[in-house]
Amino acid sequence: MTVLDVTSISTRPSLFHPKPEAAARLPAGAGPFLVVMVDAEEEFDWRRGFSSTQVSVSTMRHQVRAQRLFERHRVVPTYLVDHPVAAQAEGYQPLREFLRDGRCEIGAQLHPWVNPPLRETPGERLSYPGNLPRELEAEKLRHLTGAIQDAFAVQPKVYRAGRWGAGPATADILAREGFEIDSSVLPSTDLTGRHGPDYSRCGARPYWFGGGLLEIPTTVALIGALAGGGPGLYRLVAGPLGEALRLPALCARSRLLDRVRLTPEGVSLDEARRLTRWLLARGQQVFVLTYHSPSLEPGHTPYVRSRADLDRFLAWIADYLAFFHDEIGGVAATPGEILRLARTQSP
Repeated sequence: MTVLDVTSISTRPSLFHPKPEAAARLPAGAGPFLVVMVDAEEEFDWRRGFSSTQVSVSTMRHQVRAQRLFERHRVVPTYLVDHPVAAQAEGYQPLREFLRDGRCEIGAQLHPWVNPPLRETPGERLSYPGNLPRELEAEKLRHLTGAIQDAFAVQPKVYRAGRWGAGPATADILAREGFEIDSSVLPSTDLTGRHGPDYSRCGARPYWFGGGLLEIPTTVALIGALAGGGPGLYRLVAGPLGEALRLPALCARSRLLDRVRLTPEGVSLDEARRLTRWLLARGQQVFVLTYHSPSLEPGHTPYVRSRADLDRFLAWIADYLAFFHDEIGGVAATPGEILRLARTQSP
């Protein structure tokens, strides 16, 4: 096996930055829409390095815990399946039951370190698919797509790069593989300090890119009285000096400036509600809720270490779904439904 020379890999920032003329418009007055995307993946130790041998998917049988809540609120989640889930019966069988009855949809998520062909030495830099050579990124995605087709008898149309790691070649590769929607963008977030892309200037609204692909970013935003300062101000607040002075925590508690993602992982329900209302007041129509599948079994992610944590995690999901439907009058949607609506408004 030929091992890649890491020093030869591109470190150019992602080309997924939105352009104002490419905004994806939805019908006026439609929504707000809640899209649920679950990173359906193997269990691995988040505190250690990346290993190609950590491919256990035992937590997939526990997805029913959240699935029941989704069904109660008529939410059809999209499970973004990576290779270990698609390649092992223990991973795909629980989801096939949901899919058979129309209770979920299946997308793709690329974790390079456990996705054949394994021609690189796993590590931080190459854990972002967009940092791989174009040919290897494309070959891994073809292999993943084939495994999903074998397991679920569907052609995935929605993609997320593992660790939000899209790159310069990703759009063209997605188009060639028949994908229509990407959700790799993590707005208001700069990952270049960890060898990832820079999404700090990306917004949370859907937009067109790559000649017809739809980007549905994960819902993340800077909120608070100082949010107008944008990514530059947040970079100062969250930088080394700001961290030493505990500025991020101080600004968040005082509601001056906070970066909040719509997820039950490390985000309070109050923060999620504030984020939703903040964006809704600024015209946001699409909200994307995400989490990692191993969080539904204690001991696999930093967010759920005990049964009590799990109970709080599930209560968060239930309460947020009720809030979105009952308090702000929102409705559930799938990525495909958002795509169809956006196409009605685009030439």
